[in-house]
Amino acid sequence: MPDISSRIAPQNAAGIGGRLESFLPILNWGRRYTGGAFADDLLATTIVTIMLIPQSLAYALLAGLPPETGLYASIAPLIAYALFGTSRMLAVGPVAIISLMTASAVGRISAAGLADPATAAFMLAFLSGAMLFLLGLFRLGALANLLSQPVNSGFATASGVIIAASQIKNILGLRSSGDSLVDIIVSLGRQIAEINSLTAVIGLSATIFLWWARSALRPLLEKLGAPAKIARTIAKAGPVAAVALSILAVSAFSLQDKGVAVVGAIPQGLPPFTPPLLNAKLWAALAGPAALISIISFISSVSVAQALAAKHRERIDPDQELIGLGAANIASGLTGGFPVTGGFARSVINFDAGAATPAAGLFTAIGLLFAALYLTPLLHDLPNAVLAATIIVAVLSVVDVKAFFRTWRYSKSDAAAMAATIIGTLVFGVEMGLLAGVALSLALHIRRTSAPHYAIVGQVPGTEHFRNIYRHKVVTSPEIITLRLDESLYFANARYLEDRIYALVAANPAVKQFILMCPAVNAIDASGLESLEAINARLKDAGVTFHLSEVKGPVMDRLKRSQFLEHLTGRIFMTQFGALSLLDPERAKATLAAAPDLQFAINRGEAADAE
Repeated sequence: MPDISSRIAPQNAAGIGGRLESFLPILNWGRRYTGGAFADDLLATTIVTIMLIPQSLAYALLAGLPPETGLYASIAPLIAYALFGTSRMLAVGPVAIISLMTASAVGRISAAGLADPATAAFMLAFLSGAMLFLLGLFRLGALANLLSQPVNSGFATASGVIIAASQIKNILGLRSSGDSLVDIIVSLGRQIAEINSLTAVIGLSATIFLWWARSALRPLLEKLGAPAKIARTIAKAGPVAAVALSILAVSAFSLQDKGVAVVGAIPQGLPPFTPPLLNAKLWAALAGPAALISIISFISSVSVAQALAAKHRERIDPDQELIGLGAANIASGLTGGFPVTGGFARSVINFDAGAATPAAGLFTAIGLLFAALYLTPLLHDLPNAVLAATIIVAVLSVVDVKAFFRTWRYSKSDAAAMAATIIGTLVFGVEMGLLAGVALSLALHIRRTSAPHYAIVGQVPGTEHFRNIYRHKVVTSPEIITLRLDESLYFANARYLEDRIYALVAANPAVKQFILMCPAVNAIDASGLESLEAINARLKDAGVTFHLSEVKGPVMDRLKRSQFLEHLTGRIFMTQFGALSLLDPERAKATLAAAPDLQFAINRGEAADAE
């Protein structure tokens, strides 16, 4: 047995220091911080800060909050994530989908009279952050896997459509409202005659310009000879150019006096300290939305962080990411912000700009703090229509209608969950749509595993392998049936397995031995154990010996804690070939010595697809 003490000792020697570095990754990378890393981080900071100012204002607008809350939600969270997070390129802050979910939750809280929108928003951030932080402390990041990829993709697509539709009012100078696409369309239809033509010109022009900058400017610059990195940076600066030009236009032509809605006065100063309120009714009302926001923010953030880390062959710790993201949201809640997560667009900009460490986030926070202190007066004449155009162009990139058809071709059940999410979100709003998708996914999973795939198997000539009798040319014994179960055995499918086994034995009177082959059985719950005991007893009464083969170690450990093994009429074999070698040795050896036939007979037998 290999000596592992040398591998354990260094970890033990690290003691408290090692655990502290794991909890505060800044203590790890901070010790190795160099001048070169500082230069890279400073360059990335300059670019990201310029991008984040209009983006933060836009997402505050989307969340139905004062514009300065977007800046507040982009300062303290960056500092907190730099202390606790494990990704050196992830940039946390407001994002479109989380802002939309915030608007939905805050709107209901405000309508119920429990709190004003700003208070409900920072409370929502604090509560969702606390949930994430606790999940990280208990290392429960795997709980977020309840949200399947089709549901996540469908939710992003539907949310993108709703977000874009919700901003049409600002593009056209209207005052519509609604949490679902249906409500938004109805509200817009009632006010269509009140369009402000100047606002519409500004909004549509900004949308077209931003779309062109996003899709065509970079190829054009590269064609003209600009280096790829510079061309990419200039293209990303499209929102900054739109903001600057629109402010100049509003100021020069006094467009605010002609009905063009602008951001207006933004308070200068440090983010306020906003401690959580001790209001039980408010906490209870926010608990559900906070839980959903926590799941969505964690999944999107970790996906971005993992994708960027893979480009440098690095890794992140999902459980520590829960802590980092939780700390960021708590920081946002304590400084007048709203829920945040790792944003794809700003993180990619951070990556492209060459961010070397999480210190880039610290420097970006300092840049945004400077903007909050000194630059906000310059944004007074910024049209809301330009911020709306920024949001529309950003979110349409996540709308992927083709994903549904790709999913449909591969899995009808996953496509059904995706469709339920899309339809539910568009018709009933973001929270109901997400819950509908998750509920249908779980229901379809239980339905699928309640009738698990199984196969009657035989020995492939010339090998020790066993395959489906309907798909391969295999050898079987008339006195032995081997059924391979391709699913864990639990309460939803235990009775199903019993029925299948009883039916097989009844249809084959010559059978004397029955082997349940368990290579894919990762767990057996109490209901599954009871079914195994019932199968063993009933087969014993029928004169059939019951065996198990290829039982996994953890499953075997649990079986040993029961009385099942004492009553088992047969044996438990490590391999299926070992079982056949004992129960029918002549046939097993003769089949092994035969000429191998490994062709895949996919059309053989009427049950090829089902079995």
